[in-house]
Amino acid sequence: MHILCELDVHMEQKTARLTILVDPAKKKAFEGLCAALDVTPSQVVRQLIREYLAAHGVTYPTQSRVPRAAHPRRGARGRLAGRRTKRASRPDG
Repeated sequence: MHILCELDVHMEQKTARLTILVDPAKKKAFEGLCAALDVTPSQVVRQLIREYLAAHGVTYPTQSRVPRAAHPRRGARGRLAGRRTKRASRPDG
């Protein structure tokens, strides 16, 4: 089944750096989980920020107008689906 959706014309074009301080043990656990799910820590943090803004009703110019569940790489809850691919089976891994 294919879902057709209109592309968002306000797609993010630039990025800005966000520096945070976190406990080293939590950072290591977070990076390990991200690697296991084949997503980058940045992808997860960006998704958390989008969800936090949405939960508080905050809008912004680059906000997607496509419902999260309709996004091809997202599950029913709107989160990025982990891709279990070559990473888990690489011997150097």
